[in-house]
Amino acid sequence: MTTSTRGAVKTPAVLVLEDGRIFRGRAYGAVGETFGEAVFSTGMTGYQETLTDPSYHRQVVVMTAPHVGNTGVNDEDPESARIWVSGYVVRDPARVPSNWRAKRSLDEELERQGVVGISGVDTRALTRHLRERGAMRVGIFSGDAVSTDSDLLAKVQAAPQMKGANLSAEVATEEAYVVPAIGEKRFTVAAVDLGIKGMTPQRMAERGIEVHVLPATATAEDVYAVDPDGVFFSNGPGDPATADGPVAVMQEVLKRRTPLFGICFGNQILGRALGFGTYKLKYGHRGINQPVQDRTTGKVEVTAHNHGFAVDAPLDKVSDTPYGRAEVSHVCLNDQVVEGLRLLDQPAFSVQYHPEAAAGPHDAAYLFDRFTTLMEGQRA
Repeated sequence: MTTSTRGAVKTPAVLVLEDGRIFRGRAYGAVGETFGEAVFSTGMTGYQETLTDPSYHRQVVVMTAPHVGNTGVNDEDPESARIWVSGYVVRDPARVPSNWRAKRSLDEELERQGVVGISGVDTRALTRHLRERGAMRVGIFSGDAVSTDSDLLAKVQAAPQMKGANLSAEVATEEAYVVPAIGEKRFTVAAVDLGIKGMTPQRMAERGIEVHVLPATATAEDVYAVDPDGVFFSNGPGDPATADGPVAVMQEVLKRRTPLFGICFGNQILGRALGFGTYKLKYGHRGINQPVQDRTTGKVEVTAHNHGFAVDAPLDKVSDTPYGRAEVSHVCLNDQVVEGLRLLDQPAFSVQYHPEAAAGPHDAAYLFDRFTTLMEGQRA
């Protein structure tokens, strides 16, 4: 990605999809060029959490909500220290932010962090195109980066694809750190950071858990060096088929029967560790309004998602694995995609979505309590 920051408000911009579809608009944020996988997010709020979610690394996010930026940007809601999306696409950006917590406008923040975006685009037409054709590579070009359509298309088609991308180490912490328990410490958890959001260890800390956040390259020895009561595998970007290291670590955790919880990428890692395959979804699930059923209770939850890959596990039976029996615990009601796994013979489970609820909804917060219950049971 190359960027400059001059005259973004009125500068013409071009969005080019790898299949040749072109959308024209105005630069939003930084001026320059950027590449990534074009995906759409259906959330009407929470754009600041979306932008700073490491799971969106190397993705160009199309917002389906027509008005974006109304509440500006504050210093409390980011889920990491920086914006991770590689590009941003909106229809009607707010001219003036209006919120008592706002410190600056969204376009100012995008410009400050060098994120190339485009506004004035028919995002409804773009979203329909991605639903029909699937997520694909895309480029956004503005300012001096604009050239002939054929040259821009060639650049897009030369960009790397998401399938086969190994990205978790690019977004994870390089050094281990500790998030202390709030109030009385009850448990210690080793959290393998594959692209963790800041609210996730916060949710555990609220339950009396001291969280040791470890790099994506952590070994089983690193995990057990903190003497954990439980092990957590986080969300993150990229193709789970490339995550051989985290899979090996999780298999060691399963061998030791330590209470285990995974979310998003962590769910895919558990699927692989149990012997299931993974596959790329046509256009994925992204947003904060995805309906999921917890098959263990029958409860339907509205949940926050960001995943383009899924676990290939049977919905209609209990499976035998090297670590005992396993079943699909959660399923998406829109398309029957696997949204959770659990082992029946030892304390391990995972979900494909984001129960930390940043930004919202809060339907799945109970999963952190379920993890706590597993650790209590193991200790007893």
